[in-house]
Amino acid sequence: MPQSISGGTATHAAVFAPLVGAGRAEAVEKRLTDAITLGVLHDGEKLPSETALARQFGVAVVTAREALEALRNRGLVTTRRGRDGGSFVTSGGIRTAVVLDERLQAHSRAELRDLGVHYTAIAGMAAEIAADRSSPDDVDGLATIAASLDVTSEAAARRGVARFHLELAALSQSARLVREEIRLQAEFGPLLWLCLREQDYRDAHRAAQLAIVDAIGDVQPAVARQLITDGIQSAVDWLIGAKAELESKEQTP
Repeated sequence: MPQSISGGTATHAAVFAPLVGAGRAEAVEKRLTDAITLGVLHDGEKLPSETALARQFGVAVVTAREALEALRNRGLVTTRRGRDGGSFVTSGGIRTAVVLDERLQAHSRAELRDLGVHYTAIAGMAAEIAADRSSPDDVDGLATIAASLDVTSEAAARRGVARFHLELAALSQSARLVREEIRLQAEFGPLLWLCLREQDYRDAHRAAQLAIVDAIGDVQPAVARQLITDGIQSAVDWLIGAKAELESKEQTP
């Protein structure tokens, strides 16, 4: 297992990896929606053709076509004809926000807490092992990623946080931890990092990442794990508060 991976390469590979179980259009739609809302698939990015999508996901072409149609209906994808045509990501801020708010509403508080516990176990263990196994060069690379976190926007910060967590998993030198980190980012990342809508949380995540780098460089695995745990717990607490606020608005006549 290499000690470093490209976050973008790894997450793109995860997005278009074969689906496990039944290859329903809803499963393809969810995978692509998560990738768009997480920022792995960028606004204006061209998606593979229906045939290529079907092959990569391991589904029928008609299934891929139905999934793209659902994404078009939600305003997340547009399709153009002609030589330079194809299906392109068109997610804008308001459309993405609506999709994520709908996803948040669909989860119970218990589910959110459980997802947080699961993700803490994976990311915390990765940080702990990385502190034991990382070389000075590894730490320097992680420090560069942490320092380069763009906190000027939610989308940029979300991509940066996802990349940092992927790199941490890679530094654990565990292929299983990397795969689980990627899977959880695809499943939970779009929701978990909703707190990055707020500037204070973006600034706090940048400071936390720098502190995690210091803990790993000083070979303090328990400290690295605790910092990861605190960050995820804070994000989950924000989610539960945001869910309560959305529910309150729905009940207001």
